[in-house]
Amino acid sequence: MALDRAGSSPTSPHAPGGPQAGTAPRSLPLGVSAAALQRYEEPVFCVTAEGRIEPANPVAAEFATRLLPEDIARLTAAAVKSKTADRALVDMVDVGRGDKSQNLQVTLVPLDEGQGTLLFVRDLTLDNSLRLALVDSRRRYKDFIDISTDFAWETGADRRFSFVPPRGALGYSADGLMAMEPVALMVTESSSGDSPFLTRRRIENEEAWLRTSDGRSACVVVSAMPLVARDGTWLGARGVCRDVTEIRDREATLTRVRNRERVLTRIVRAFRDEVNPEAMLGVAAEALAKGLGAEHCHIFRTMSAEPGQLAANVPPANVPANPTPGFQLAARYGDLNAAQAAPVLTTIAGGAGAVELLLGDRQVLAAPARYQSDSNGAVVLWRPVERGAWSDDDRLLIGDIANQVGITIEQFTHHEHVLRISRTDALTGLLNRGAFMDALKRFLSRLKRDGGNAVLMYVDLDNFKIVNDVRGHQAGDDLLMKIRDILVQQTRPTDMIARLGGDEFAVYLNGADLTIAKTRATQFLERIKGLVHLSGSPERPVGMSIGIAVWEQEANEELDAFLARADAAMYKAKRGGKGSFTIADSPVAAKA
Repeated sequence: MALDRAGSSPTSPHAPGGPQAGTAPRSLPLGVSAAALQRYEEPVFCVTAEGRIEPANPVAAEFATRLLPEDIARLTAAAVKSKTADRALVDMVDVGRGDKSQNLQVTLVPLDEGQGTLLFVRDLTLDNSLRLALVDSRRRYKDFIDISTDFAWETGADRRFSFVPPRGALGYSADGLMAMEPVALMVTESSSGDSPFLTRRRIENEEAWLRTSDGRSACVVVSAMPLVARDGTWLGARGVCRDVTEIRDREATLTRVRNRERVLTRIVRAFRDEVNPEAMLGVAAEALAKGLGAEHCHIFRTMSAEPGQLAANVPPANVPANPTPGFQLAARYGDLNAAQAAPVLTTIAGGAGAVELLLGDRQVLAAPARYQSDSNGAVVLWRPVERGAWSDDDRLLIGDIANQVGITIEQFTHHEHVLRISRTDALTGLLNRGAFMDALKRFLSRLKRDGGNAVLMYVDLDNFKIVNDVRGHQAGDDLLMKIRDILVQQTRPTDMIARLGGDEFAVYLNGADLTIAKTRATQFLERIKGLVHLSGSPERPVGMSIGIAVWEQEANEELDAFLARADAAMYKAKRGGKGSFTIADSPVAAKA
């Protein structure tokens, strides 16, 4: 049975009526056992000296039914090559088409005396497919590793790298990594406490900090496993690292932002819930100190100078010392003396923004408080040097809080202004009648409880109405302002002055006795003589009638009685010819 180059012959298995597939050729070359070829499990063909190709075993006969003419031509050409070379050859031949193509390994053995060539065929299609699949799988695995990890590695029993990525990692080249000890990369140990590069247990997704080539620290998630021989000998480790530094940085940034928002929200909520602006600032000082890890916090506000404010001469309950001109302590957290903030406030007063200083063993962080772009105060934080330097988040937070504090200071100032105009005389800036009576009531309660001296003076102007009638009300207002100046200049800051209405004034001399009262009254009368040129007429000069009531502890006098004595003494001075003072009768003597 022969196959010609056209793929058909009288003996071809393709031809109708030919021999049964699998039969041996009519004749075999000398020395070739037909029985051996019949038992051979792979196709064997015999290419005769005339160039015919014949199946030499049943497997070849069956295989020949799938060969195309061009396949036979390729096999014949391979046989000719072996015959020409006169030696055995191994060649690769592709047969078939499309999804039926096959990769054949053909071993060609030329026979002696020109009897032809034996052609042993081995189908490597599956092997090649598996090999290609393996190559593709390895390539795919490598791509997956490159995508999913930043650093794949392996260490050996010598505790050094035996494999690193060709591209290197952590800024190091592959050669640089191979030359260094793996433990030198560690900034901190993994969460398990050992080095993942030399692990003797399986590690899955544990964090470790590695040192990059430029000295920075990189946070990596490590998965690794030990390499162990059959006898249990440790041979090294193999693992992958994924750089999560940016993720951790974002998480840390988000945490800091949330902390800033938490502190800011707490302060804003306190501002919203607290009615008293002064209490708002106290809450802000505490929240800011705790939120930024500070031991002390001072909140200052700039001091205003409204007309008449100084002349009110009202001693506030708790006036802190001013650490620097132009600033007044509004709230604090901690017990640090606010006067130590003077260098900081001086810098802020000079127009500086955020200020960082080292004062003694404390770090200082400060920022100006603003309202509508104008500075109206300052926020100052203090913490020990060992606590660490201020961070960017600290600077952002104090800036945000300072803006909120600026709004609150403005509310505080407005509140004071409203309170002031409700308690002071619109013209002179002195206390009005209601505020004076409230304050006097508190002072008398303190005198009854603690004891002490005090004097109440009623001052009424003589011939004031004629000034308004002759010179006009503006001249009358100017005269009242001159009277205010006389009363303020001849008293102390601890004393209290009020305009009760019209041309009536009251002066409370705190801690004074009768001698001091006479001295003050005499000074008032002497000073007003310099204002006679402002009188309505020479015949009726401007003057004062003063009634003086001295507080006597034994009398335990009530407010109304104390006021009545001073008022009666003033009217007695009026009736006595004006321009003088009169001492009220002693309440103790009157009772006796």
